[in-house]
Amino acid sequence: MKDLLVRAGRPDELDVVEALLREASAWLASRNIDQWQYPPHRDRITEALERGVCFLAFEDGKPIATIQVDNFADPEFWAPEDRPDTALYVHRMAVTRAAVGTGVGSSLLDWASERAAARDKHWLRLDAWKDNQALHQFYKDTDFTLLRIVDLPQRRSGALFQRPTRRAPDISS
Repeated sequence: MKDLLVRAGRPDELDVVEALLREASAWLASRNIDQWQYPPHRDRITEALERGVCFLAFEDGKPIATIQVDNFADPEFWAPEDRPDTALYVHRMAVTRAAVGTGVGSSLLDWASERAAARDKHWLRLDAWKDNQALHQFYKDTDFTLLRIVDLPQRRSGALFQRPTRRAPDISS
């Protein structure tokens, strides 16, 4: 991977973000994985673009990935004892199929981790689809630890992962 530029998406790039998410959804469906089998949440993506927390990654001037990084800790998953304010949270990360296997996903997670550390956060966290074992392995391979699985009947997501930020001070003491 070379020349990856990550920047906040603009509201007029909603279609770009949606296209990346739809491509990921179609690929998942082709593998009989029911994750993301709904139209993208246009209202949520629009709001994230307006707040400047939905990012696009570009290589050679072309958008190849999207990631949302913010301080929203879903209260159905992250309890007060998790100290939700000590983390930034990843949502809706997708990499175009043409760039899969080039390290874009792990580079985006490293970028997000550094972003969290720069904001004095100790953790980068995310929730993943509960039964997508390949996705769980990807996160484990990128230094995330599976904390627990929250099994709510109304939610298919709920595998909670976190990793320490790259530059955050040690908080174990």
